[in-house]
Amino acid sequence: MEDKNNIKDTANPPDNLQEANLLSETELASLPSLYLSLCRSAREITEPEADRRLREIITRGAKEGVFTRDRFGFSALTRAIQSADAFCRRVSPNRNVILAILLFRLCDGRFLTIEKVEEEWGADVAKMVRGLLKVASLYSRGTTPESENFRRLLMAFADDIRVIIIMIVDRLVLMKLINHHPAEKQVRDIAVESNYLYASLAHRLGLYSIKSELEDMSLKYTDRQTYTDIARQLNERKAKRDAYISAFIAPLREKLLSQGLNFEIKGRTKSIFSIWNKIKKQKNDIDHIYDLFAIRVIIDTPPEREKSDCWLAYSVVTDMYQPNPSRMKDWISVPKSNGYESLHITVAGPEGKWVEVQIRTRRMDLVAEKGLAAHWRYKGIKSEEVLDSWMNKIRDLLEDTESGPMELMRNFKMDIYDKEVFVFTPRGDLFRLPAGATLLDFAFHIHTNVGSQCTGGRVNGKNEKLTYRLRSGDTVEIQTSANQSPKPDWINIVVTSKARTKIRQTLKERQNKSAELGREMLMRRLKNRKIEFDEASVSKLVKKMGYRNMTDFFNEIAEGRLDVNDVMERYVSFESQPHEAHAVKVSAEEFNLQTAQGEEAEGARSADDVLVIGNDIKGINYKFARCCNPIYGDEVFGFISAEGVIKIHRADCPNARNIRDRYPYRVITTRWSGKVGSQMGATLRVVGHDDIGIVTNITSIITKEKNVSLRAISIDSNDGLFQGHLSVGVQDNESLNALIRKIKTVKGVKEVSRAR
Repeated sequence: MEDKNNIKDTANPPDNLQEANLLSETELASLPSLYLSLCRSAREITEPEADRRLREIITRGAKEGVFTRDRFGFSALTRAIQSADAFCRRVSPNRNVILAILLFRLCDGRFLTIEKVEEEWGADVAKMVRGLLKVASLYSRGTTPESENFRRLLMAFADDIRVIIIMIVDRLVLMKLINHHPAEKQVRDIAVESNYLYASLAHRLGLYSIKSELEDMSLKYTDRQTYTDIARQLNERKAKRDAYISAFIAPLREKLLSQGLNFEIKGRTKSIFSIWNKIKKQKNDIDHIYDLFAIRVIIDTPPEREKSDCWLAYSVVTDMYQPNPSRMKDWISVPKSNGYESLHITVAGPEGKWVEVQIRTRRMDLVAEKGLAAHWRYKGIKSEEVLDSWMNKIRDLLEDTESGPMELMRNFKMDIYDKEVFVFTPRGDLFRLPAGATLLDFAFHIHTNVGSQCTGGRVNGKNEKLTYRLRSGDTVEIQTSANQSPKPDWINIVVTSKARTKIRQTLKERQNKSAELGREMLMRRLKNRKIEFDEASVSKLVKKMGYRNMTDFFNEIAEGRLDVNDVMERYVSFESQPHEAHAVKVSAEEFNLQTAQGEEAEGARSADDVLVIGNDIKGINYKFARCCNPIYGDEVFGFISAEGVIKIHRADCPNARNIRDRYPYRVITTRWSGKVGSQMGATLRVVGHDDIGIVTNITSIITKEKNVSLRAISIDSNDGLFQGHLSVGVQDNESLNALIRKIKTVKGVKEVSRAR
């Protein structure tokens, strides 16, 4: 008996909606054959009782018009059956995946609840259905699927790799259905999206045949004339092409056998999409492009003879056919940094046609197909390092033949983007922010003025405060007010550096304006009393009253926390008191520390001449030099700049020698007073082998290190080596030296040093 509480009451939907969703006579006629095909594909995993119950639910849903139609007018039911069948044939038969595909549209149509699915078919099926529903909701936001952020959000929303594979297979089914569909613009949009998004994902997952079909159909729907021309030319030449490949391979096979090699030779013609790309790149016609034919020689040989046997096969090929030296690629002597090993030669075969020959051993072929050398990376397609290794693991699971790949993927958690959130604007624009970002972060991400005037927002139609933590998929509308301005406590709300910088900048600008107003107020009062405003005297008064600087002092006046009349009276009283003789004003160039009375002529400096720096030192205007970035614990010295600010340099600063030689009278002996407390910046230079994962290992060490933060990273790679510069925040040089020692232990790292 069905649970009435879990099945939505759709017995009497609006007539027009029900009629629109009901199957046509043609669709009804094709349904038995479609379902029979699915049953044949899923025969080995069929459970009679579950199959009967599933048919009952689907039949009732179809009768009540629950299965909606997509934008092309195709019934969700027939498309779901075709997708389930294609999944069994193209990927792997799997009971839970088939159930998820067929039940998804019933839940999407509000006919069946997730709770009912979990109760009757299990939590695993419900998990996939939930993922499909979340992903389907993305397309209702009006955002552009041909964007990197959409792809990332898609991966984050799916929550299960099987959901992504279902979507790829479903897109393949849809692409086949829309051939010659009259809605040309919609067909073109789907084709572009399929090539950009789904073909790319299929390639990374190792679903190469699906990837090639999606690419070919995408070209067919976006440029049918080009596709038809290439297909026609290939068909016209098929017999001739097959004969050509046979003619190329036959003598080569005999020659290789005569050398005692145990091998396999494969010959193929590349896909229409691949040929089209080569025509554009090489700017030639189909008869003269490179690599139209590809021959692969795979040698079975023990490890100790791999290189010698590959070079032996190379000599056989080049003796028989004239090679093109400029197209020769030797990745056996020096393998690629990602582990790829192979010899590639382009030779002039019979009739002078160019043919690419790849020579590798069985082990090398397995590495190229399944191991470190992910095929898409080998083709030069760029992606994120995290996604690289993750996708390789997925492809290994797909190619596992001993156990069902879908079973291995059941608990494979998709958390590759758990450090990011993706949110929408009401117009459907998609933005990426770090995990933990607030509504206020998003406002500043949109525009500085929007952030500065933000008062709150509506998230998914509900009013939220500035402190609301964003979640992937949220639709956010920012609310602003012209009377709003940044507050000091906003610094503690935001997590992004952009928002924090803009808030501090605005607060500082506002503080400076306020200070100017306070200065004018004091100057006006003094002028009314015909008292001269002396900057030096005011500065002394400020320090005597306990303020850190004049900006804070004038701010207090402007804000009314300090009475300007009281300040004026203090100033007059301060000026009337006898003072010590005014020090003679000298420029920085003329400045020199005076020796104590009775010292020798050369003047050894006393303890008073030592500059002490640290958190507990106040009233000294000093800055850390950017040329050497000193940190606590470094040997340092002070240098009085032309502006009167003391610049703190490391003793081994690249500019130290020039400073001491040219301006010895402006150099001050300096030492630290206690730890600074906050992190200080330092830059590390790292050199190592350009191996997959090495950068991830280095950054992992930094993030795990206590009181150390990674601020910036830049990497350059060349000829199998990489050179990187890491900007880190540390508290002292002991922490930095400990970090350097740990990074040196990473496999592949050759050198770590502190940048000057």
